[in-house]
Amino acid sequence: MQLTNHRIKLNEVGLRDGLQLEEVIVTVQDKKLLYEMIKRAGVESFEFGAFVHPKRVPQMANSDAFYEEVISDAEQIALIGLIPNMRGAERAAAAGVKEVNYVLSVSDTHNLQNVQQPTNKSMEDLIGIHHYCKGKGIALHVSFATTFGCPFEGEIAAERVLELIGQLSELDIASITLADTTGMANPKQVEDLVRKVVKQFPEQRFRLHFHNTRGMGLTNILAGIEAGIYEFDTALGGIGGCPFAPGATGNVCTEDVVHMVESMGMKTGTDLTGLLEASGELAKIIGHETASYLTKAGPSSRRYPVPIAK
Repeated sequence: MQLTNHRIKLNEVGLRDGLQLEEVIVTVQDKKLLYEMIKRAGVESFEFGAFVHPKRVPQMANSDAFYEEVISDAEQIALIGLIPNMRGAERAAAAGVKEVNYVLSVSDTHNLQNVQQPTNKSMEDLIGIHHYCKGKGIALHVSFATTFGCPFEGEIAAERVLELIGQLSELDIASITLADTTGMANPKQVEDLVRKVVKQFPEQRFRLHFHNTRGMGLTNILAGIEAGIYEFDTALGGIGGCPFAPGATGNVCTEDVVHMVESMGMKTGTDLTGLLEASGELAKIIGHETASYLTKAGPSSRRYPVPIAK
């Protein structure tokens, strides 16, 4: 594997995708504390919350209130709110949000579980949301869930993914995220699909979103880098998962990703020590250990004193 000189860009999703699977409802004050610690560590892009029905995802019910606390950063920091429909876009606009992420699933079955309609209807709705956001001066991102596999339908054909991306080619989409919603991807699959995507849509900005459900999250990131995508969703502590998909577990862990790529000579612009401090605070707030390897073992650069022979 050859190292790349590209800077790796991280979009921190712990405050949304991470917290949405936690039993505890994290307060606005604690969300702000985590946000400030992660920001001080150098992260410049956040998916800060979701404008969804509070009964379906109660952990996101205070997203409006949290955004009010950080809105002054919106000119320097990318603050992205997830939306599942037009109502979500309208709520985000009312809160003054400047960037939104519309999520839909490549898999019809997962889309029905997630937003109660088939994928083709969500694609139709996207056109109206695009026009609405453009009129409001809101940058529109799009995430395709279950890109690499669906827990209900199994493997997703690459042609299906390419077809859906192609339907967005005439729209002004800030970025498209290819999401491995329940950790079904493998490195060869990732590399093969990403090479096709970047070749067919060279002008489009892409992100990758991996879960570590089956322990392949970090290797999938390396496969994505090798194939030509350098932006990734990550979550502090490796927490999170989709509440509407069986077996879903945490996202790839921000501090573990930073440690891996920087150990290989790539740059993220973040301070690993600061991220580890934030991850420790996160564990206190949610009341349990996280999946972070780094908070347990420390970076590979750590040196221990040699034991004194007795």
